[in-house]
Amino acid sequence: MALPKRKTSKSNRDSRRTHWKLKLPEISTCPRCRAPRLAHRVCRNCGYYNDRLVLTVKAEDRG
Repeated sequence: MALPKRKTSKSNRDSRRTHWKLKLPEISTCPRCRAPRLAHRVCRNCGYYNDRLVLTVKAEDRG
């Protein structure tokens, strides 16, 4: 079984891991209600996706 001849330096190890960081979610605006939503997902505010009603959204009771 192959073994490394030398210890990998911290610089080489960390430069290999530079692309491991997390990405922020892609947030776009809904074309119907202008509410922020995740890309390629149904809008939670109006229930539309791709100009079609997908979900029926209940109105919140504010009292």
